[in-house]
Amino acid sequence: MLKYSIIVAVYNRTGEVKELLESAEKLDFERELFEFLFVDDGSKDGFQSFIEKYDSPTGLQTRAIYQENKGPGEARNNGMQNAKGEYLIFVDSDCMFPPHWLRTIDNDLGKYSLDAFGGPDTCHDSFSPLLKAINYSMTSKLGTGGTRGQKKSVGKFYPRSFNMGIHRKIYENIGGMNKLRHGQDMDFSQRIYDAGYKVGLIFDAFVYHKRRTSLSKFYRQIFNWGVARINLSIAHPSMLKLVHLLPAMVVLGLIFLALFTIIFPYLGGFLWIITGFGYLLINLTAFFQALFMYKNLKAALLSPITLNIQVFAYGFGLLKALWQTKILGRKEAEGFVKGYYGKKQLESR
Repeated sequence: MLKYSIIVAVYNRTGEVKELLESAEKLDFERELFEFLFVDDGSKDGFQSFIEKYDSPTGLQTRAIYQENKGPGEARNNGMQNAKGEYLIFVDSDCMFPPHWLRTIDNDLGKYSLDAFGGPDTCHDSFSPLLKAINYSMTSKLGTGGTRGQKKSVGKFYPRSFNMGIHRKIYENIGGMNKLRHGQDMDFSQRIYDAGYKVGLIFDAFVYHKRRTSLSKFYRQIFNWGVARINLSIAHPSMLKLVHLLPAMVVLGLIFLALFTIIFPYLGGFLWIITGFGYLLINLTAFFQALFMYKNLKAALLSPITLNIQVFAYGFGLLKALWQTKILGRKEAEGFVKGYYGKKQLESR
């Protein structure tokens, strides 16, 4: 048996897979110990032809399996069912690896005997200013509280499917990912915790993650994360914390302040001045933090924009999900519908 199966769900992402494999060729790890298993979720962009002709210059073991378009969760489950490794590692197709990635995972598994694990995501120096700005908002404490793979964070660490691994016994004992439209990987992580397995963060096993390539796609992704939080809380009430409600509280606070100002214009105007000062301070902090991080003026200028998109998109998504589930009585809230994984699939990553 191989030690590691790296499972990559793919849907019309051949260009990204090429970059992923280019970085994988530089991995500092014995080729006979791991494989790349691509699960093609019904791609129409020539992926099958590309991967079947791929000839690794360093001896990477690559193979692919194919399914009708069913979404990333079903693709990952299919990958787990067909993987040959003792450990099953998930990465997104828009990720790239530093050379030490798999070696670091292997070393820490030997030290800490983890059953499940995850690593952070970050940006590569070659990424565009927009991707760097998105990375800032996604990893800074202003944006997420450091919950995405920081050594110190405001919440519990949940491995996520862009960089997540499990021992095969977990899949054999609790099964794969469920059919939630949003937040499948978070639900999977919580089920792993509930089953009593040892879960840990491998901080130095980061991947370079491109994430969304436009502000509109970023908004829809984060909106759906707000929706996902409510769906997750229905299945696992402990997964909804005060920190997750803060963006929605910001949205509601501004709405109430606007209504208050109509009734009490002078006092409301004074409160807007205080709010505006705090808002300016937060955005200046984001600008200077990003400037210090990237030494790139355009990335720094974009970072307050992506930070605001993240906060408001998450807040609106969470509020919409609360309306659908608590007021309309739906069992599962829905976010943006978009032909991203297929005509009927919801964008969930």
